[in-house]
Amino acid sequence: MEAVFELVFEVLGEILLQVTIEVLAEAGMHLARGGSESTDARSGWRLMVGYALLGCLAGGLSVWLFPYAFAHSPAGRTATLLAGPVAAAIVTVGIGSLRARGGQQRVGLDRLAYAYLFALGVATIRHIWAL
Repeated sequence: MEAVFELVFEVLGEILLQVTIEVLAEAGMHLARGGSESTDARSGWRLMVGYALLGCLAGGLSVWLFPYAFAHSPAGRTATLLAGPVAAAIVTVGIGSLRARGGQQRVGLDRLAYAYLFALGVATIRHIWAL
């Protein structure tokens, strides 16, 4: 029973880190956006690759700051690789919806596909490189 609680807390810790990284990236994009053009005017494929690469860079930075994975067991690491990007994308899209209701324009990370690819990049790098 204790092992189950430990696994749950490890997975939740890693997912919380991934959600925090994505929320910070989304906030940074809103701050840096200024008067730039809408994401709808750019190529979707380039944006998908760009957000995935940006997520990999953010994942590398997170490994540098937090070199140890919160989840240590193989099952926990696999669970965070699968559930982390989904949770982070849902949270970011929710924040984007709240911003849109407030009259702000959306950025790429406010859309599910881009948010998921960014979070998948973070999760993949952490899965491979975090000890």
